[in-house]
Amino acid sequence: MASLKALKVRITSVKSTQKITKAMKMVAAAKLRRAQAAAEAGRPYAERLTAVMSSLASKVTVGPQSPKLIAGTGKDQVHLLVVATSERGLAGAFNTNIVRAARKTADELIAQGKTVKFYLIGKKGRAVISRLFPGKIIHQVDQSHIKNVGFHDAHEVSNELIARYEAGEFDVAHLFFSHFHSALVQEPKEIQIIPVPLNAAPAAQSNVASAAVEYEPDEESILAALLPRNVAVQLFRAMLENAASEQGSRMTAMDNATRNAGEMINKLTVLYNRTRQAAITTELIEIIAGAEAL
Repeated sequence: MASLKALKVRITSVKSTQKITKAMKMVAAAKLRRAQAAAEAGRPYAERLTAVMSSLASKVTVGPQSPKLIAGTGKDQVHLLVVATSERGLAGAFNTNIVRAARKTADELIAQGKTVKFYLIGKKGRAVISRLFPGKIIHQVDQSHIKNVGFHDAHEVSNELIARYEAGEFDVAHLFFSHFHSALVQEPKEIQIIPVPLNAAPAAQSNVASAAVEYEPDEESILAALLPRNVAVQLFRAMLENAASEQGSRMTAMDNATRNAGEMINKLTVLYNRTRQAAITTELIEIIAGAEAL
């Protein structure tokens, strides 16, 4: 049985930890409100852009002269998995779920004889991916200096991805991120961003694709201009969704940690009181026994 001093030190330590987790929960809750508002505000634009792209694609014929971002390379051999995770931990299963989804897709592609490469946004997925797929990480974007995600951050990443695509480093790019539903629910999601899939529009925007629209200039010119922007917009939306999901997952994790610390404090306090009572009882018995011996 632990001594009274050891129990007291442990109770003090757990109380300090509880204060930290409670503070982290409050900070995450404050950040969540802003991140959630940004993620929800970015969804309509991304969905409408996808609908417009689908509408344009339905009016053009994809051929050898079409932009490479829509026509593809003509091959389906090298797949780039763009895995967006956080720069910081203590966010529950947020990073684990995203990496797990990427691992599943990578294993399926490798089983089909495809070549898989990884492009990491954030550092929390690097350890697992580098261990399971050594030598497959071609680049990692450091976002530790970014406090609030901006469109220019996504635009820089999209420019580099498009440059690598134009250089022939890969044929298909998949983006993995966490879709924010609520503070309790964040769903890992995979979408193809390169070449841009234009065969389906969101159901909510189907009226846009079916509407009679005349474009000026021609559809091919507009499509060529919008294709790179669409990649950046989808990346920006993923970053916003990740920011909200990270704070929601961290808030939930810290809330659970605070409650677990409270339960541990109660158990340790009971054990401390019992140990102290046992020590006092033993001392009384020794005093009484000594008195009787005299």
